[in-house]
Amino acid sequence: MLIAQLTDTHIRPEGALAYGRVDTARHMEAAVAHILALDPRPDVVVVTGDLTDFDLPAEYARFRALAARLPMPVLPIPGNHDSSAGLLAAFPEVAARAGGPRANHVDDAFPLRLLMLDTSVAGAPHGELGAEGLAFLDAALSQAPERPTLLFGHHPPFLTGIAHMDAQNLRDGAALEAVIRRHPQVVGLACGHVHRAITTTFAGVAATIAPAPAHVVSLDLAPDGPATFHMEPPALALHLWAGGRLVSHVSQIGAYPGPFPFFDAAGRAIVDPG
Repeated sequence: MLIAQLTDTHIRPEGALAYGRVDTARHMEAAVAHILALDPRPDVVVVTGDLTDFDLPAEYARFRALAARLPMPVLPIPGNHDSSAGLLAAFPEVAARAGGPRANHVDDAFPLRLLMLDTSVAGAPHGELGAEGLAFLDAALSQAPERPTLLFGHHPPFLTGIAHMDAQNLRDGAALEAVIRRHPQVVGLACGHVHRAITTTFAGVAATIAPAPAHVVSLDLAPDGPATFHMEPPALALHLWAGGRLVSHVSQIGAYPGPFPFFDAAGRAIVDPG
């Protein structure tokens, strides 16, 4: 099973740029084309929040139009630039699965169970699962204790060293850790929000943050580093579930030289004669 993870697309209405500079729709178009060109193609695309920049219906509509070329299921959750209500209104199929005012939902259609967590807090940049989200997670995991499960959420529950982003992380990370430790079928936690590829462990499992397909939060580990971004090469995450193991990759979006062979037709290593 192969999962593509998109995050932090920050789609704006037609003619508008994110932060007055970033054509996020063009970057998403490139990400969709990249996913379609992958061989094998992913079985599902998970979008871990900040689909939009200002939670506007026009932004959700534009996101849906850009994602319409994808033939596989697209599973979104809100980030701090979205809202639960806005996302559920734009994705009635998610609203039907969530069955409530929050966008927590489960997809059981694949060998690896996908559990989608809504960490958004209305009007705030930080994240919280709250009592409702933690209860949902505990109940959903209790329903299928033998099913390997991958968790997705927007806000990471751990520090990254990028101070202005760490101030906005998941506030109830300790409670999330306690729930995960009660359920050994959890194989990993995949987040967004920081716009950078980051890996660590959390609650004894692999924890990753996916890179962004457009602007990237600057890698500044100074305690008083400013809130800035760079236009580094865009990317997305690929999560491969095979042989009872989760393996995560960063897939750079765009055209780069290659592929080039290591060996010639006779199986000999290609060496520069000079």
